[in-house]
Amino acid sequence: MSGRMGRSTRDKILIAAATMLGEDPTAKLSVRAVSARAGVSTGSLRHFFPTQRALIDTVVAGIYTVDLPDDPMQDPERPPAERLVACLQLLLAQVGTGETAREHWRAQHAAYVASPPSDDAVHAFLALERLAVHYVEKWLVRLRDEGALAPGELEHHARFLLTVVNGLLTERALPGDLTRLEFESRTLVTAASAVLQPASSNQTNSVIS
Repeated sequence: MSGRMGRSTRDKILIAAATMLGEDPTAKLSVRAVSARAGVSTGSLRHFFPTQRALIDTVVAGIYTVDLPDDPMQDPERPPAERLVACLQLLLAQVGTGETAREHWRAQHAAYVASPPSDDAVHAFLALERLAVHYVEKWLVRLRDEGALAPGELEHHARFLLTVVNGLLTERALPGDLTRLEFESRTLVTAASAVLQPASSNQTNSVIS
């Protein structure tokens, strides 16, 4: 009985922490905040995760095995370029536009730029960055297996695409008009073309804008 109770408590903690990160990637996952969200005592959380880093590492490691819902890369009916652009649009959609995008960057600035981040904050940021690279690499592995990926180091391709996405996320937080959306779509097409074989990157006519 105690073993089942222990697993239940641990699962509650992990679900609460993962939910907090999903809502706000800059969430600090403090012992008090996570235990309150999970509805458990701080002592219980410390029993399973003695340090904040241990909690972060376990949460991120668990997310590694989870596929994104409605992953466009899994649709074999769509050409490679269209699927890759749709995947990148999925990353953009997680932050949104307008005030939602501005709030995202305010949180990023407060957590990592406004003042020197703590060692735990840096550790959390790098763990989430590795997770983002992991997801993009999974998409690129699928394209490589299909013969659609251009030669080059997988991580380099992934980080290049994430740099483009991060730049577009920054623009979403700045004043702009509807013409920016067309530019955003064209930018994603250009980025996808840079990492795909020429025959695959030319198939972009049906990319969703």
